[in-house]
Amino acid sequence: MKQSLQLRVGQSLTMTPQLQQAIRLLQLSTLELQTEIQEVLESNPMLEIEEESASSDPLEDSKQKTDDKNTDINGNDQESVDGIEVTDLQSDASAQDVDMNSQDNMPDDLPVDSQWDDVYEPSLATTSSAGDDDKAREFLENQSSSSGKLIEHLLDQLLVTNLSDIDRAIGMAIIDSINEDGYLQESIEEIHSGLVDELEIELDEVEAVLHLIQHFDPLGVAARDLKECLMLQMEQFNIEEYPVVKKARQIIKDHLDLLGNHDYAKLKRYNRINDDELAGIIRFVQALNPKPGGNISQSSTQYVVPDVFVTKIEGRWNVRLNGETAPKLRINPTYASYIQRGKQSDDNTFMKNNMQEARWFIKSLQSRNETLMRVATSIVEHQRTFLDYGEEGMKPLVLREIAEELELHESTISRVTTQKYMHTPKGVFEFKYFFSSHVGTSDGGECSATAIRAMIKKLIEGEEPRKPLSDNKIANLLVDQGINVARRTVAKYREAMMIPPSNERKRLA
Repeated sequence: MKQSLQLRVGQSLTMTPQLQQAIRLLQLSTLELQTEIQEVLESNPMLEIEEESASSDPLEDSKQKTDDKNTDINGNDQESVDGIEVTDLQSDASAQDVDMNSQDNMPDDLPVDSQWDDVYEPSLATTSSAGDDDKAREFLENQSSSSGKLIEHLLDQLLVTNLSDIDRAIGMAIIDSINEDGYLQESIEEIHSGLVDELEIELDEVEAVLHLIQHFDPLGVAARDLKECLMLQMEQFNIEEYPVVKKARQIIKDHLDLLGNHDYAKLKRYNRINDDELAGIIRFVQALNPKPGGNISQSSTQYVVPDVFVTKIEGRWNVRLNGETAPKLRINPTYASYIQRGKQSDDNTFMKNNMQEARWFIKSLQSRNETLMRVATSIVEHQRTFLDYGEEGMKPLVLREIAEELELHESTISRVTTQKYMHTPKGVFEFKYFFSSHVGTSDGGECSATAIRAMIKKLIEGEEPRKPLSDNKIANLLVDQGINVARRTVAKYREAMMIPPSNERKRLA
């Protein structure tokens, strides 16, 4: 093929580094943004956190003047947007920032003659031997993090129990087979086969150690199924003090399937009890814990930090950024003064490059906040009825509507609404919560899926316990209210809310 030179005229879109940085910051969550800011502060000496009493960089000054004004979605200065007041909290954030460099609580001189153990106590104190500690440590290192706390809790009890080395090894193998719910995942035959070559033990020895562990805390742990778990928990009750225990044991042992299916007629007939007696037995069984391992969970509580606050002041919905989610940044004035124009030394070039990167980063943060405010304001404007009346007032809304209104790309709206949270009088919600599909109504209008789910939940909460509403009945009731929804749609929404079907919701009272 003959090579040749050709001249063509065309247009192409180039992603500049500044644009790439702005897009990346836009899709970060609050925690991810804080981590990103910290990394930039550590890598760029020209960037610093602005303190309350410090003078601002000219770029920050212009930004502050802009932030001190309320802006509408088109960037025009005004007090409110159709009853929705827009303010920026970032200007007040520095008043609540904690000075991480404060040394007021630290002495000038620290003692050098103290020992480590004088300050920090050992993290693990047991009465077992050193060999047992080594075995326990090696055992815990091989455990998954999902059930680590439960296994550690059981292992602590095993180590302080007076057992032989063989029984302790059997107990560690049994604990290794317990899942995070507290149930034994392997049969005793499988556990025995895994130990018999090394320990030369009998099956009844494994069974004996299992019975011991089943009486550890939490009660009911190491059960092989739900029936055994509940029976173990009922052993702590005295039949003379709790007469209901005798019948409850009989029902759990012989008719657990009927109890799970809410077949109360057969339960009463097979056990010769009346409604009041059965109701007392059900209340007793429901007080037991079907997942004893759940009380000792490895997962820690994750708190959501809202990006936007929405409050109603004098009849207007006020939207403002949470300035505490990220510190205010500025150019370090001392380092900026060292830059000499026209000088081409390596140090001067290094400072110039960092100065430019710092300005880009500050502008990207400002762009992120502005876009976040515009999207949040638009969402609040569309979902006023939800803020006033709750879920039943939710309007159908899709990303495309916000994108067209703000003249942004739909992918940009998707990035803004992902892992961003809004604090409202109704609770804290992710931005995406306000977007849902719609269902047609009899008058030609539309109703959001969120509102329909709220209606279904309200109907179920008000149903007769002895005769719960079926999905078909709920669909008919919604049609009577003008909402055209099929039975399978009701079933889909009900399952999404983790509400059991009508036969499982049946109760005696």
